[in-house]
Amino acid sequence: MKAIVCVDQNWGIGKNNGLLFHIPSDLEYFKQITLGKTIVMGGNTLLSLPKSKPLPGRTNIVLSDIFTRNDCTVCPDITSLFRTLRNIPSQEIFIVGGAMFYKTMIDFCDYALITKVKKVCEDATVFFPNLDKMTNWELVEEGDLLEENGLYFQYTKYKNNDTKVFHIGDN
Repeated sequence: MKAIVCVDQNWGIGKNNGLLFHIPSDLEYFKQITLGKTIVMGGNTLLSLPKSKPLPGRTNIVLSDIFTRNDCTVCPDITSLFRTLRNIPSQEIFIVGGAMFYKTMIDFCDYALITKVKKVCEDATVFFPNLDKMTNWELVEEGDLLEENGLYFQYTKYKNNDTKVFHIGDN
């Protein structure tokens, strides 16, 4: 299982239930990586997507006890989410947000694909865990520094050296 996210220099990821940056090539990268895969998110992340609709071409799984939907799989609690995920190959699963959901799931991820933007957004209100400060995570790949719309960024990959396995009852 992997997390995928775009962060500022302080690991900020959003404000007002939206992204901090609009970088078309990063959105295309996200699409390319996740197309045909399973994306897993919290309820607010689903509602923040265009027209509050699941992303096409992917299996969308949402953790929420607030609503149910017919256009994606909604799991009301973490146990039912883990039951749903155990039948999907781990390499096919991407955690896509939001902040609380990343925090809940990060220890279960083998890798994190982080787009690092070389900018601090003072108005960021939600943050991704700072993997540089977590002893079990290591930076294993750093792409070239890219520029788009006046923003400098690079694609990076982190590896979790102590991935946790979710345990659930057999009910």
